[in-house]
Amino acid sequence: MQIETPPTDKGYDKPEGERRGLVIVNTGDGKGKSTAAFGLALRAHGRGKAVKIFQFMKVPTARFGEHRAFEHIGVPVEGLGDGFSWKSRDLAHSAQLARDGWEKARAAILSGDHFLVVLDEITYPLIYGWLPLQEVLDALATRPRDVNVCLTGRRCPPEIIDAADTVTEMRLVKHAFQAGIPAQRGIED
Repeated sequence: MQIETPPTDKGYDKPEGERRGLVIVNTGDGKGKSTAAFGLALRAHGRGKAVKIFQFMKVPTARFGEHRAFEHIGVPVEGLGDGFSWKSRDLAHSAQLARDGWEKARAAILSGDHFLVVLDEITYPLIYGWLPLQEVLDALATRPRDVNVCLTGRRCPPEIIDAADTVTEMRLVKHAFQAGIPAQRGIED
């Protein structure tokens, strides 16, 4: 490790533009995409802002750690899917669930009722061809001015990356799973 001298200047000028809703993307092969989106939701909720989370791959009855925590503080989380594709018994049904879920998410985005709408794991139904990319792009482009949307998932389509204001790519450096350590409740759920 190299020791650094702490900066004494902030190193940037304050932006002059207007505040507005943002499109934020968390993508990449590393861990933390959904976790970062949930942190963003927690931050917005803590400021008294209306938040809605849609999870495209989780079942509506899921009770992972985030569901329990968000339920406790009053942030709605809606599972729209039937699990990841390798768990599905009927991929046509999975695709229909994604399309039905997109209609709910789209309506929430366009309503203007939420400061932040999280589209967790939406990249999967997009890259599987279950959702029309152009519909998602149109909703992002025509959303009310103050609505923020955060999209998560691996292999985010470049068209969404181009439309986004902020994109973070989580890069896998090392993962416990690769060393044979199974997923742990409270860490990866």
